Amino acid sequence: MQTYIYKSSRKDELYLYIIKKDDFSDIPQALYDSMGKEPIFVMELNLSPDKPLAREDVIKVIKNLESLGYHVQMPPQTNNLMNFKEPANYVS
Repeated sequence: MQTYIYKSSRKDELYLYIIKKDDFSDIPQALYDSMGKEPIFVMELNLSPDKPLAREDVIKVIKNLESLGYHVQMPPQTNNLMNFKEPANYVS
């Protein structure tokens, strides 16, 4: 399945996958607006169930593209080490 990937101009590592290049007609307005001024084209990619993606489940991406017409790749969650507390039974 062919997809076109765009990155947000507002939020790092937020990506939008769509089926038709530059066609955002299936994208909810709130989602489109959250991408910033205008989503920035990154690449064209041919998705296949036997070719894994680095950070997304390719099957989930394909299903979302088929059912919704788009897929959103959220930025990875980072662990905030400032809030890290050692467990009570931690031994150093």
